[in-house]
Amino acid sequence: MGILLNWIVSAVVIFVIANLLPGVHIASFTTALVAAVVLGIINAVIKPVLVILTLPINILTLGLFTLVINAFLILIASYIVPGFKVDGFIWALIFGIVLSIVNSLVHNFV
Repeated sequence: MGILLNWIVSAVVIFVIANLLPGVHIASFTTALVAAVVLGIINAVIKPVLVILTLPINILTLGLFTLVINAFLILIASYIVPGFKVDGFIWALIFGIVLSIVNSLVHNFV
């Protein structure tokens, strides 16, 4: 039950943020559900590998390179999910930062 609730909450957050940011476009709430699943899978499978591979630069930047990795993963998700489009790297970076902040706030309340 908890996984289903987290999935729906993440999809709502993605849908709302995509409608607020002009550089991020999402077709429908169903697309947001699919994007939430794809982002979750990408973050579970690809992100740990990238973080380990980029550990030296991550240490040098005091962890800020993780934001670049998140933006790259969001761009990958936008290529995979039809109806979810991010206009560029900067919008993916902004979307990733806002998504992380809002997701942590919302999941603390839920």
